[in-house]
Amino acid sequence: MNKKILIILHQSTSTPGRIGILLQKRGYKLDIRRPALGDKLPETLKDEFDGAIMFGGPMSANDDDDFIKYEKNWIQIPLKEKKPFIGICLGAQLLACSLGGSIKIKNNVEIGHYPITPTEYGKHLLKWPPFVHQWHREWMQPPKNSKILAFGNDGEPQAFRYADNAFGIQFHSELTLAMLNRWLVKAEHRLILDGAQDRKNHFEGRFMHDHHVKTWLNDFFDLLLF
Repeated sequence: MNKKILIILHQSTSTPGRIGILLQKRGYKLDIRRPALGDKLPETLKDEFDGAIMFGGPMSANDDDDFIKYEKNWIQIPLKEKKPFIGICLGAQLLACSLGGSIKIKNNVEIGHYPITPTEYGKHLLKWPPFVHQWHREWMQPPKNSKILAFGNDGEPQAFRYADNAFGIQFHSELTLAMLNRWLVKAEHRLILDGAQDRKNHFEGRFMHDHHVKTWLNDFFDLLLF
């Protein structure tokens, strides 16, 4: 039986990065869809898919765009079918909102490498990297019936689990060096925002911390049986 993961992206140039590479090494076929560009998502994951991963993007989970509402509602399918679902950055925020949580907007951003601290429950599940790469201007507020796995430097949730199968991860473990270069060129104007780190710190942080993130990602997929 072929193994397949649904990959949900938000821009024409977006890729699943390291996550896609790792899944393919583990024998999974990737079915990539972009609802923001008109792609439809499957009405069920039961027979064809082993799980779904929804990635980030520059849009907001609070936007009124039809595809944002569509994705937010669609998340209920893997939840009800108890299929593994991972939301990353925007995907994590959409998961939080789909479950009755919300989004917090602050006066600063997190763009660069920042520390995270696992909760006791998070420590029980995984060994977490001390620093992770962030690129967001909104913070997810998971619902009360979820389990927080890690907090950021400012005390905001950085990872949460809902039931057994759904995870919201604010940071970018999928980031390859090529992706980092592309983001820093495409969104260079964001580096002047309050809280953003300069280009040098992005590369220095990657050099110091990325091997921890790689280990964490492999362990995370082992936890999900991917």
